Amino acid sequence: MTTLATLSSPRTLADAVPGGLVRNIALVLGGSALVGLSAQVVIPLPFTPVPLTLQTFAVLLTVSALGSVRGLASMAVYLLAGLVGVPWFSGGTHGFGGASFGYVVGFLLAAFVVGRLAERHGADRTVTKAVGLMVLGNLAIYAVGMPWLMISTGMDFVTALGAGVLPFLAGDALKVLAAAGLLPAVWAMLRTRDED
Repeated sequence: MTTLATLSSPRTLADAVPGGLVRNIALVLGGSALVGLSAQVVIPLPFTPVPLTLQTFAVLLTVSALGSVRGLASMAVYLLAGLVGVPWFSGGTHGFGGASFGYVVGFLLAAFVVGRLAERHGADRTVTKAVGLMVLGNLAIYAVGMPWLMISTGMDFVTALGAGVLPFLAGDALKVLAAAGLLPAVWAMLRTRDED
């Protein structure tokens, strides 16, 4: 049985899974698929072209668990596959463009930031650190998504803030709390398993 001790303190949750290259490929593809599936849970909002989805929750959990390199690879696969025709962007869409495309590109920045903080600083191991980690991840997604929304729709800053950020803050807070509870709980289960 592989334990945390034999893995010499895994840097990410993905490191607790035994294996090498095949494991990494499976985790990268699995992360992409999870984000693609979560993008199909769509609630259109009548006052914005950006729908409410579960994508950010799936992205932040995935990249926290995978770390920066695998997380970035996973989000790159998600983005590239969607660009070439896999219908797994929000609501089964695909291709370049659209008001919410910038948020998808923002997943790449979030993957690097969140993945790096999780693997280097263990920011996914306590609730307090995980909350900060998830908030930074959301900010990274907004940092790319909102400017794209402005460019693609011609909205000014205030209008784009009202259409592409503010309506999502309450949902993001719930997703942050859920992820911040889930990640440390998984780490605790791994530690308990290791002690048995």
